Amino acid sequence: MPSDTAPPFDASDLRVIKAIADTGSITSAAARLGFSQPAVSQQLRRLETRIGVAVVERAGRTVRLTEAGRVLARHASAVATALDAAAAELAELSGLHAARVRLVAFPSASPTLVPRLLADLAHRHPGISVTYVEAEPPEAVEAVREDRADIALTFSYPGDRDDPHGLSARGLDVSTVGSDDLLVVLPVDHHAADAAEVSVAGLADEEWIAGCPRCRGHLLELCGRAGFSPRIAFETDNVVAVESLVAQGIGVATLPRMAAESFPTLPGVAFAPLPRSDARTLHSVTARGADRVPAVRVTLGAIARLLAPVAEVARN
Repeated sequence: MPSDTAPPFDASDLRVIKAIADTGSITSAAARLGFSQPAVSQQLRRLETRIGVAVVERAGRTVRLTEAGRVLARHASAVATALDAAAAELAELSGLHAARVRLVAFPSASPTLVPRLLADLAHRHPGISVTYVEAEPPEAVEAVREDRADIALTFSYPGDRDDPHGLSARGLDVSTVGSDDLLVVLPVDHHAADAAEVSVAGLADEEWIAGCPRCRGHLLELCGRAGFSPRIAFETDNVVAVESLVAQGIGVATLPRMAAESFPTLPGVAFAPLPRSDARTLHSVTARGADRVPAVRVTLGAIARLLAPVAEVARN
């Protein structure tokens, strides 16, 4: 098709296709978009006439996209993001600063980074409202891909075999925004409790407490690199439970610093740092071009600013 020829569809058509892909029915798509069902059906018929091929087909009581429909749906999120960026920039130029940012982040960010971020934005940019959902990295990346979030805060570990920023994030923008030291959790009377830095290899004879599936996978990877397989005595995602078990001598554990700081340290527990090379990397994930949306750009800047002191402490 010549570059100066307009395509036989527009942004409104793409929004309809995306809504059908998300909801699985014309009626639900119409409700999401605020249209009547007949209006959406009529728009689909006009679109199919213009492009000369069907975009939906009946599947029992629902509809599904044809191959042509899936092609259009694949591009719809990027188009929607670009339109939102343009609208937001125009709003900024005209002095309209009210905007919403949908944020999703991993659990240990909830009591540590997220409250500081919300307070920072409320002080510096009171016109920006933020909605927040907590999710582990794979689900957070998927939320951005499905246009249920504008920004996902995620993490990955060195040697992570289940890296959420590989194939699952293809087509999205992934940026490194900071790091989070990995700590070993020990009883206060443990011989390594006061060490300036602990080697995992020195804990090969300990019983271990493992966390979430991804954190457990990293523990196995970490110990494997040190030449042993950890004897896992207990598994829990609860930071308080981890500390309580360690305090009672059930075993030792690893926790990211943000997780350790999410709750006051229990009596009988000590934290010692692992080498900085074992720290997890923190990432922001957005749709391509989302940083052109002023509210998203400002929020990403605030995240980088708040994490900068953490990164500086880690370097020193």
